[in-house]
Amino acid sequence: MAEKKTFEEKMLRLEQIVTLLEKGDAQLDASMALFTEGSELVNDCRRELEQAEQQVVKLAKGEDGAPVESPFDSEE
Repeated sequence: MAEKKTFEEKMLRLEQIVTLLEKGDAQLDASMALFTEGSELVNDCRRELEQAEQQVVKLAKGEDGAPVESPFDSEE
């Protein structure tokens, strides 16, 4: 079973793939394989970012002075 890559490792691999595809040296089948791998990495990274965003909360002081968690709203 393959070891799970970190977000940073996925982003690094995605950068490598973009560089390889921009060179244009690869055969069509190799380019398609790189494109497919890159698409999967983009989807994985997007999913991880969405999960992280859902976990971000704002701490505010409640009426009794104790911290209260609420969803983070970037509009404030």
